[in-house]
Amino acid sequence: MNLQHPNEEENASAASDGLPAHYAELKKAAGRSADWRARLAAVEELGHYPHRQVTDILKRLLENDPVYTVQEAAYRQLKTFGEQVSPPSKNRPEPFRGVSKIALRIKKSLPREHTYEEFRDKFRKMRIDVYDAFEGEKGEAFDEWLRGVWSNAK
Repeated sequence: MNLQHPNEEENASAASDGLPAHYAELKKAAGRSADWRARLAAVEELGHYPHRQVTDILKRLLENDPVYTVQEAAYRQLKTFGEQVSPPSKNRPEPFRGVSKIALRIKKSLPREHTYEEFRDKFRKMRIDVYDAFEGEKGEAFDEWLRGVWSNAK
């Protein structure tokens, strides 16, 4: 009788197939929509395993991730696997549409004399997916960008 946890069974099977022993966790991390750092770390780790399932995950991230840094890392890993892929474009639309409407809704839900910090915290709690994507996309300019979104929301 096998008493392994289902993820342990999946991981043991993955390791015997040429996938990393912790493949299930890496796959889950690669799909975390509200954590671009986890997706980036998963890309870097998966890049050590030139396996078809890994390639599929990396291609999905290259084509669909809202954060350029994650797309670029997936591209680099795929190239090391010998895959014929095009680099991601830096000239692309914002990761999410309607940010000004989201900001306005959040701003209206706060007291009239709220601070930027209160807005930032509520934005993060209410729309962590949007917050995280823009944080990853804007990098060091994120706080300045978000402050502009806050002040322009009317």
